Amino acid sequence: MKKWILWAGYTLICCYGCVGFLDEAPRDQLPEEDAYDTPANIYLNTVATLYNYVGGYEDSQGLQGTCRGVYDLNTLTTDEALLPTRGGDWYDGGLWQGLFLHDWGVNNDVIAASWEYLYKVIVLSNKSIERLTELQNRKDAPAELKNYVAEVRAFRAMYYYYLLDMFGRVPLVLSSSTPMKDVNQSEREDVFKFIVNELQAALPYLNEAHSNQKGEYYGRMTRPVACFLLAKLFLNVEIYTDNDWTDGSRPSGKTYRVKIGAQTLNAWQAVQAYCDSIRGMGYQLSSRMADNFVVYNEPSEENIFTIPMDKHALQNQMQYLFRSRHYNHGKAYGLSGENGTSATVETLRTFGYDTDSVDHRFEDSFFAGTVLDPNGNPVKLDDGSTLEYLPWAIRLDVSAQLYEKSAGARMKKYEVDLKSTKDGKLSDNDIVLFRYADVLLMKSEAKIRNGEDGTTELNEVRQRSGMYPRPATLHNILEERKLELVWEGWRRQDMIRFGTYTQAYTDRPQLEGESSGYTTVFPIPAKVLSLNPRLSQNPGYEKW
Repeated sequence: MKKWILWAGYTLICCYGCVGFLDEAPRDQLPEEDAYDTPANIYLNTVATLYNYVGGYEDSQGLQGTCRGVYDLNTLTTDEALLPTRGGDWYDGGLWQGLFLHDWGVNNDVIAASWEYLYKVIVLSNKSIERLTELQNRKDAPAELKNYVAEVRAFRAMYYYYLLDMFGRVPLVLSSSTPMKDVNQSEREDVFKFIVNELQAALPYLNEAHSNQKGEYYGRMTRPVACFLLAKLFLNVEIYTDNDWTDGSRPSGKTYRVKIGAQTLNAWQAVQAYCDSIRGMGYQLSSRMADNFVVYNEPSEENIFTIPMDKHALQNQMQYLFRSRHYNHGKAYGLSGENGTSATVETLRTFGYDTDSVDHRFEDSFFAGTVLDPNGNPVKLDDGSTLEYLPWAIRLDVSAQLYEKSAGARMKKYEVDLKSTKDGKLSDNDIVLFRYADVLLMKSEAKIRNGEDGTTELNEVRQRSGMYPRPATLHNILEERKLELVWEGWRRQDMIRFGTYTQAYTDRPQLEGESSGYTTVFPIPAKVLSLNPRLSQNPGYEKW
């Protein structure tokens, strides 16, 4: 499957450079009679090629794995992690400090590139749906086409989910040929309803296969993946149906009505229903959290949706370990490093680092203290001293400090592939996007918000890591989500849902006017607005 996807991406699709988010113009390189002569070739040329874009090898491309994109906006703008300035390293014109401080403005390159990436994939999905619809109108149309259309609609809905979460009021572009001047902006609630309808309509036609495991459906949009997205949508219903997130009020998840089959549920009950559906499709916690992130992690019974990685067959990169570890730390593995990303003081406190009650998952998630090579020997610095990461020394700017190069606990969640290539960026650990531990925590939270007891699900996750039971409260759930899901790209969304994203924390004062909540969405990039007077800026960013 990996080689098949790679071959499809490089022989069948060629994308021009992107001037605007609707300027994609892919070209088929095979004659149409060959490209669409069998169901297998139809799938290869309309659906399989889309999966090349879930991961990436260039900045801002891919849902995870690369730098300066969706993952960084959802992680390095939170109290979970930061990229500290280390003298001449990691200032980059104030980019990383600006993300952490929420001082990003309307011309931020990372925000603009993420917008363009998400819409690029949506436009390509539209083109696939249009071609599949044309083929369905033929007299001899294969029966499989309805399943292919459903798969692409669900895939496109996932990309709209990220746009909804990050930008709020976005255009619903449903044609690959819509002129930029004709694109209209939709209210956030309308985008939410569209995504829900697309996923619910696709569900009956999606296979129940475990997408993370090798086989015909490896890396694909399957029913469990769609159910996970639906659970996420309804878990965030009070955010996603709020058309004015700066007025100090939210809709109610308890009164929001959802139709699932013959049942009418509120949003919190809908979350539980979709979580139960995922459990019913055979998912369970792995015996150890770390098992989900090892090299060759495809057999995981917990991972739901992953980005396939194969250093010999794919170009998808995983840059997070490489970016975080010290140069000499990488050299000790025969690889490299960029001495960057580190845990914040708030994350250290949540994990109970340096106390008698440190969470057991700290060891699986972070490098801290004396750094050892694969043989258990201390890693040495160039002057012969031992490399030691100093977690508590972390600050947004550690320039000219004695600990400039060693401040901060570093990312360790993925096992280091000692046979990886490209300095460690091409490895064989599939990148985990969705997993079952999150399903349990979503169900626990939905129960609490609905006035029920979510303790069972919360402690199922904690027990797996050997941690003592805790009562399920909203405070404990927010902490547990960081303990379990740190480095996985969920922190921004979680903080927004729990109302903590705009609050001050170490090295991040609250911006003027930020208490309104305007930074809970990113601005529509200025260059996008300049192309279409029908679009308006998100509230709060007019002053930029």
